[in-house]
This record gives sequence, structure tokens and C-alpha cells, in this order.
Amino acid sequence: MSVFRPTCARRWWQQANVCVATMKSSWHIPWSYEDEDGTLLGQQVTALDRVGIYVPGGKASYPSSVLMNAMLSQSGVGEIIMVVPTPSGERNDLVLAAAYIAGVDKVFTVGGAQAIAALAYGTESIPQVDKITGPGNAYVAAAKRRVFGVVGIDMVAGPSEILVVCDGSTPTDWIAMDLFSQAEHDEIARAILLCPSAEFIAEVEQSIARLLPDMPRRAIIEASLGNRGALIQVRDLQEACAIANYIAPEHLELSVADPDSCPGQLKHA
Repeated sequence: MSVFRPTCARRWWQQANVCVATMKSSWHIPWSYEDEDGTLLGQQVTALDRVGIYVPGGKASYPSSVLMNAMLSQSGVGEIIMVVPTPSGERNDLVLAAAYIAGVDKVFTVGGAQAIAALAYGTESIPQVDKITGPGNAYVAAAKRRVFGVVGIDMVAGPSEILVVCDGSTPTDWIAMDLFSQAEHDEIARAILLCPSAEFIAEVEQSIARLLPDMPRRAIIEASLGNRGALIQVRDLQEACAIANYIAPEHLELSVADPDSCPGQLKHA
């Protein structure tokens, strides 16, 4: 059972909401120009009537997913419909609080592929939407792929993964926690570190061993790192970027002293 502490949680989510809204304000800016013969050309982004957002909740709760999806759907969208699984019938207070702060219009406690189908085709109680966004497990991803065309979707995401390119200058506990951040999502999530320093990699391994016992989702992290995690020594950062391009990870982190030296080498992340 989740414990909701209104004062601190509200401040946290309101601040997070402001951060997402600030980022969103720079997106989809209309533009236009007049060519040589006087023809006016440009782009005008208009809002959809109704958007459905899927918020994971089968194994853990992610209030942040509410903000990231709902806030980015707010620009004139007529109605935002949220679906979220509630294992054993337990509603997560922080998820619902985030929905309120982000301006979600309706919340339905249903998850999985059936929730995607309900949003795409509509039911007696759940209205049909124009587009579905939000992450989920493999079944949710497969369902989004199947209904694409009936509705729009954001993307088909696979199991969560993170690839960290590090030059050895970052505190090792930070790197360990960054690997945990995606490994904790699912036993088949993937967390990879690429670094040219063998000594640093050994220290990260020590940090993982020390920090892991205190993690609330220790068993999932252990399974993920044990089956699909990797700490890889590379010749240099150039080789790390080449490997990152080959893997094309969902989340790519550059934990290096000079991040401007890497983007030109990265194409597929």
C-alpha cells in the first residue's frame, strides 16, 4: 500500500510539472516563410480531440510517466484519458495525484493489452481516442503495434534499456544508480556501461554490490543485470560511440567531461 504525504509530494510534482511544461513550450513552434514568387509556406501544429495515455503499474508505479505523457498532450487537446493497472485493486495515490496536477480528465483502472484495445476502439465506458502514448510491457507494445492505423501511437517501445558512455570521471555510485534506474523496470531490461578504464569499471562493480541490497526492487535489478547487463571496457570513447550506434539504445547517457566531443559521432540513439 502506497503512503501519500500531501505536502512534500504536491510540491515535488508541481515543480516537476513546471519543468516538463517549460520543455514542452519549445516544441511544435509554428513557422512560415514566403518564397521568391510570393507563396506562403509553413507548418501549423494543431491539437487532437482526445488522447489516451497508458501509465505502467503492473510491477511498479510511475507517476513521472503521467507527467511526461499528460503534460505533452495538453497543448489544446480536448480530453486526456488515462488508463493504469491496479494490481490487487490497489490504487497508487501518487499516480492519481500526478494525474490531477497534469490535468488528466478521466482515469480508468485497467491495464495491459486490453487497455490499449479499449482506448483504440472504445467501450461502453472508455471513450475512443485519436492517439495513444505511454510505455508498457511487451504485451502493451504489441497491442500498440496492432492498433496503429486505427489510432496514432507515439512509438513501439521494447523492454527498457540504458547505455552509459563514461570516461571514468563520474562518481561510481552515480553510474551504478543510473544502471539501476532502468534495470529495475523489468527482469528483461538491459543496462550497459561502456568505459575505457578497467579500474573504473571494477569500482562501479563494487558500487553495484554495495548499493544493491538496499534497493526496494533488488530482485528485479539482480535478474536484469545478471541476465542482460554488461560492464564493457572499450579502447576509447570513439569505440564506445561506435558500439552505441550499433546498439541504438532507448536511453543513452553521456557521462563524460567533454560531452560536446561525442554527439557528432552518435547517430542511432
